[in-house]
Amino acid sequence: MRKPKVVSLFSGAGGLDIGFKKAGFHTVFATDVWDIACNTLKANNMADEVICNDVRKINFDEVVNKYGEIDCVIGGPPCPPYSQTRHYLVGKADGLNDEKAGFAVPEYFRAIEEIKPRVFFFENVDGFTFKTHTEAFDFLKERSYELGYNITYKVVNCANYGIPQTRKRFICVGIRNDVGEKFDFPFETHSENAKVKGTLPWVTCKDVIGEFDNITEEEKLQRPGSKDYDLFVNIPPGDNYLYYTEKRGCKDPKFKWKSRYWTFLLKLSPDRPSWTLQASFSNNQGPFHWRNRFLRIEEAKRIQTFPDQYKLMGDFKQQWRQIGNAVPSLMAEIVAKKIKEEYLFRFKM
Repeated sequence: MRKPKVVSLFSGAGGLDIGFKKAGFHTVFATDVWDIACNTLKANNMADEVICNDVRKINFDEVVNKYGEIDCVIGGPPCPPYSQTRHYLVGKADGLNDEKAGFAVPEYFRAIEEIKPRVFFFENVDGFTFKTHTEAFDFLKERSYELGYNITYKVVNCANYGIPQTRKRFICVGIRNDVGEKFDFPFETHSENAKVKGTLPWVTCKDVIGEFDNITEEEKLQRPGSKDYDLFVNIPPGDNYLYYTEKRGCKDPKFKWKSRYWTFLLKLSPDRPSWTLQASFSNNQGPFHWRNRFLRIEEAKRIQTFPDQYKLMGDFKQQWRQIGNAVPSLMAEIVAKKIKEEYLFRFKM
């Protein structure tokens, strides 16, 4: 029996591809527009063919002619058009009208139309479901129906599936009508302090990066918070700049309530999962390590459940961007396993 064949779109560093590979899938074709990410995919042999190009220039009929019937299309179109931070960009179009990436969701479904996979996996930020992005959300639902797919979607908190990160993501799984009914998401296996009966406690930062809990002299010279470093060092683990506001009881307030991004001077707690890792590395936007330092790439990989041996190309900031943009590979693996077992295993691969 052959492994189910995957076409990967907007592949980035390969978070989805790692998960699907671990679940027994095989990526035959992957594409991204960023050459550094494409080099990462090639360095890790994540696909038979990696094409670095604008998705609008790819003829997916040719992909099918070359590789035969495709079992699954996976991908997360660029998320900035649907990000919560979009609200701070006054006068800038969002959603499908975003000038840089508004085309991505329609292009994803052009690929579905041309490839006609048995299953598709679509991922984006939880903001994709917000009322401000009704047009894009409706497009996904209507286009899926027109192309003959039964869809199931959910905003998942990755921490509830054993990922050491409270990263919320919108996931939609489409099953072609002749393949099966709607997909049922796997049961959540974890909850905060195991409050939900039958679940395990969330996986904490200490569980996965505790072994890196040492500081060298060189690392002490790196100062998170820049000019606010002296304030930052006194913020308790698990807190942020709000520690220095009047509302929180600070006798000498340094900041006004909710006057900054929530990640400003945000410090991890060893006793809970990380908050969402951002794609842009910053001197003052966390999360930072509870020992008052920047996270290492090795630690970011653990938080995103990337294999330790996985190679990331580029300089530090380029590696960080790849990790921050990725889907936790374990989250992809969990969903992929159920897709394979319920919808693809019965086919002779």
